[in-house]
Amino acid sequence: MFKNIASDVLGLSDIGKIIDRKDFDKTDVDDYVFTEDQEKIFVVIKSKTDEYCFTNKAFLHLDGNLAMSKKKTLHRYLYKHYPISGVRIETAGTVDLDAEIKFKIGEKDLSIDINKNEIERIKAIYKALFTISEKCKDIQKNMTTLNTTYEAINKMFVLRDLPEQVVLSLPDLISQTVTQVEAHYNSRRSEIQNYDFGSVFERYIKW
Repeated sequence: MFKNIASDVLGLSDIGKIIDRKDFDKTDVDDYVFTEDQEKIFVVIKSKTDEYCFTNKAFLHLDGNLAMSKKKTLHRYLYKHYPISGVRIETAGTVDLDAEIKFKIGEKDLSIDINKNEIERIKAIYKALFTISEKCKDIQKNMTTLNTTYEAINKMFVLRDLPEQVVLSLPDLISQTVTQVEAHYNSRRSEIQNYDFGSVFERYIKW
């Protein structure tokens, strides 16, 4: 019941309002965050029908724009599958009531209207999302380099096409080298593919 009256208490309209950290628990999207797996909310933007949530691991959109229905659809976009890109900000004009954060999540274009009175917070969100988009580019670039290097090394050994018993009969040095290459690849991949952007949000989001 408390959450049902939250929109009235928070004074919401079709233009989004950035929710204070202390009020995250008044939002519906709060229920769908995997706090058990160290997922943490950093930004919630709430309008009369929708909620937009940025966590350290994903972007969540609780879509309430369903004609003649009170049902809502939750969309979850993990950054590792749907990298953020094309981040831009559209500031409000003299007669506008809102400013807009625009970005792509994977291949999907999104635009979030936010009350222009919160322009300083909007700028902080922009900085965080732009930094995340650059980090997503770096991850993709580094993975391309890693995979190219890994494939080149494998071709030097030409061991993947050999039966297991043949590989096992090879000199220990070669077998150990192949194992080391595989271990290094897996270790480096885990290091590169770090899509937990909590530190980025902490740098810019101060409310």
